[in-house]
Order: sequence, then structure tokens, then C-alpha cells
Amino acid sequence: MKGRVVIADDEPITRMDIVEMLLEEGYDVVGEASDGFDAIELCKKYKPDLVLMDVKMPLLNGLKAAEVINQDELAECIVLVTAYSGKEFVEEAKKAGAMGYIVKPINEKNLLPALEVAVSKSKEFKEMKQQVKKAQTQLEDRKQIERAKGILMKTEGLSEEEAYNKIRTLSMSKRRSMGEIARIITMNQ
Repeated sequence: MKGRVVIADDEPITRMDIVEMLLEEGYDVVGEASDGFDAIELCKKYKPDLVLMDVKMPLLNGLKAAEVINQDELAECIVLVTAYSGKEFVEEAKKAGAMGYIVKPINEKNLLPALEVAVSKSKEFKEMKQQVKKAQTQLEDRKQIERAKGILMKTEGLSEEEAYNKIRTLSMSKRRSMGEIARIITMNQ
């Protein structure tokens, strides 16, 4: 299985064609929607790897739905499908966080490679975001440890090395990260 997919298009025949292509290629189509609102609801329910969504749909268009799906992190990757190739639509798709943009008519030759590239880039982007988040956490922990060392040096007359060792020892004995111990020490000041 290549991934779970939600398809949103207000044209039932288009949805049916896309579903058939994706199933043949090994994707698991977990839901179909005819408007952006239902697409969001399906994404909340299934957290799909991929959302393939038309831009022009009733109730809530694909661009607005893509913004909500991205903002709420309801899917890994969104690829927009549309009959419109104008620059303004492409710009809106970029702002909405789409990883791909396919102009109709859709066929296997233009759909499948575009989806594979979009899903791959989406995974890379997710990994980069996780690395950045991890680095931010590590940086914040280091700042907290430095503050806590300063507090211990001042209040207990310890050297910098002794203060660091005290935080490390507490970390091991309490089975908490040094960052957590440091935050507790700084909270008491």
C-alpha cells in the first residue's frame, strides 16, 4: 500500500476515475468528498497521507479547505486538481500549502508521477520540521540549563562544573531530562 488517500471533487465521474487509477497503483482510498467541508471532515477522521482535491467545489472550495487541513495538520500532503491554470490560482495554491497542482484533464501519465513526487517532498518537509522542532527544544533546554547553573552557583556557592553535575545527577535520579530539572530549578527563583 502506497498510502491512505482522500479524494475531493464535486464531479462524481472524475472521482471515480481517480479512485480507479489510485487503487490500481496500490493506494488505499479511504474517503471521497464532493465539497471542501466534507474533505476536512474525512481528513479529521482518517488523517490521510494524501488529499487530492479539486479547487472549485461548492460550499467550501479546495483552496480554503487546503488551508484548514494544513493549519490543523489533518493530512500529510495536499495536491490540488483544477481546470484552471492561471497564475492567481497557482499562487493561491502555494499560499494554501499545496504540495502539488495538476491541471485537468487527469490521466495516469500526469497524475501518478506528480503524486509520488508530492508525497516524497511532503515526507522530506515533515522530517525537516521535526528536526527543527528537536533543535529548538535542545536549544531551549540548553538555555534553561545555563540559567539553572547560574542559580545554583549563586545560591549554593557551586562552581559551574559542580552546578552542572548537580543538575545531571538530579536528572538521573529523578529520571527526567536535564532540561526538565533545569526548568524546575528556575521555577523556584
